[in-house]
Amino acid sequence: MGLHFVTYTLTPAKLNAAKPKEKPYILADGGGLYVEVLPSGGKVWRYSYHLDGKRPKLTIGPYPEIGILKAREQHKQMRAKVADGVDPVDARKREIQEVRVAKKEMLNRKTFAQFASVWVAETLFYRSDSYRTQVIRFLDSYINPTIGDRALAAVLPRDVLAIMEQHKHIPTTADRCRSIIQQIYNFAIRKLLVDNNPATAVRGAVKVPPKTHHRHLSEKELGRFWRELDRQRQATIITAYASKLLMLTMMRKGELRLGKWTEIDLDAGIWDVPAERMKMKKPHRVYLSTQAVELLRYLFKLSGHGEYVFPTRFVAGDGRPIAEVTLNHLFKRLDIGVPEFSPHGCRGTAATLLREHGFTRDVVEALLSHAEKDQSVAAYTHAQYAADRKRAMQFLADRIELLASQA
Repeated sequence: MGLHFVTYTLTPAKLNAAKPKEKPYILADGGGLYVEVLPSGGKVWRYSYHLDGKRPKLTIGPYPEIGILKAREQHKQMRAKVADGVDPVDARKREIQEVRVAKKEMLNRKTFAQFASVWVAETLFYRSDSYRTQVIRFLDSYINPTIGDRALAAVLPRDVLAIMEQHKHIPTTADRCRSIIQQIYNFAIRKLLVDNNPATAVRGAVKVPPKTHHRHLSEKELGRFWRELDRQRQATIITAYASKLLMLTMMRKGELRLGKWTEIDLDAGIWDVPAERMKMKKPHRVYLSTQAVELLRYLFKLSGHGEYVFPTRFVAGDGRPIAEVTLNHLFKRLDIGVPEFSPHGCRGTAATLLREHGFTRDVVEALLSHAEKDQSVAAYTHAQYAADRKRAMQFLADRIELLASQA
């Protein structure tokens, strides 16, 4: 059976102008190719053909997602199959099965560790360096030693549970391992590589204690903290000043320690943190108190010839920023009678102090760079509270200075 020439008749103008009716109707294109206009307004390419005394039809796909040229190209390929006595429906089923077999064979060759690397590259590229580093550390230290060499489809719930049991003495670690594995398999399911997620069945197998808020300091404790920072001699001046500026700017630790001199205008008393370093991925302006500016001017003499405000090595000017754990170690060494106080508690300490001294919730939320769901309110807040934010930051610095003087 040879192919006869087909004169196609549909045009984009005709298809776009077609309006839905109470019942589906057909717009013929030629050679059995047509568009069915549905009552919902959807338009679908279909192909109706004669084969073995029957007249089956095959759905090609929706218009305009599949354009006229692409639909006609597929139509020609299917007409060729019909001319050879091959049913396009059967051919499509075989193609789908072949793809499934190929994916299964590929899956049997790909190990969990190999696919985990793909997951990191394709889904965590937008996360911070510290977050990716932590995830990779969990994979390398806790997960891959047990299931890394297994075929992706061969990992079972009992394997995930075994990892959790190994680390149940630290419940948060055990559950974090399960969570990472679950995310990897959710990604594999979206890739159509596996059908089941072995981590979901063991959710809750290790009980994680409820999260507690980071301890913040009372005013008396804050004064003691400030005095101890001045007295300590174990940390560098870079680390000590970073600790003070963490409190005086109310930044998150990662936002502060990766700070660059190009972000700071000391004359204007402004530090503009770029969106990529903010938790909410929106730029944030910090209004610097006179005390914060003084600290930064001194730091500029040490590290201003380099890129980072808080480098690990400031003499050469090419040092990387201080490590994520550097401030944690210093806080643990300070003897202020609050052993559980950590860098994370600085924001809560500053926010509580300001609220107790009459600054409004909206002003404090703006200082903390918390997201406002209502975008019109967010824009208004940013402009409206600029003066109040400056006043709050100066009050905070003055108050800490006063508390530190009251030995």
